[in-house]
Amino acid sequence: MGRLIYSAIASLDGFTEDASGDFQWAAPDEELMAHVTAQDAPIGTYLYGRRMYETMRYWEHEPPESEPLDRAWAAQWRQATKVVYSRTLDAVDTGNTRLERSFDADAVRALVTAAPTDVTIGGPELAGAALAAGIVDELQLYAHPVVIGGGKPWLPAGVGLQLELLEHRRFGSGALFLRYRVASTRNRRE
Repeated sequence: MGRLIYSAIASLDGFTEDASGDFQWAAPDEELMAHVTAQDAPIGTYLYGRRMYETMRYWEHEPPESEPLDRAWAAQWRQATKVVYSRTLDAVDTGNTRLERSFDADAVRALVTAAPTDVTIGGPELAGAALAAGIVDELQLYAHPVVIGGGKPWLPAGVGLQLELLEHRRFGSGALFLRYRVASTRNRRE
């Protein structure tokens, strides 16, 4: 049985992108990329919303002259199963990828329960729906030492979480990795 993990890169003030949609401030250096690659090595399935999928599909055709860590990450990503939740995409064009029209928390929980490896959910909106449904087992945050003042928050409004710290690490860049088990969820959206 796998776990459902929400993993994100965010600013210190809690945003995955700034008000204009830019996230270049979050580009990982070599040390951080090595950690992300190792952390995601056992992941068998990625769940994405449309915007996150459109960002991640870059890895389908990673240039051969890329850095070795980027090539390693790209190979892992291509091998994993990807499920994209979108009402607007006509089709997906990456390998090992299927398109779902709507998010069904019960179907996702069944997928995770049947999975031999962990499953990650990416994109704040899709992850927010999973958090509100109470099906996320773990949060992993790469907090960058930058304050951007607004944009897309990494966590949804109206959902309270009781967390247990499992791991933390500081990188030379000042970024922090924080890994939490979700102990309980209080959905204030209802």
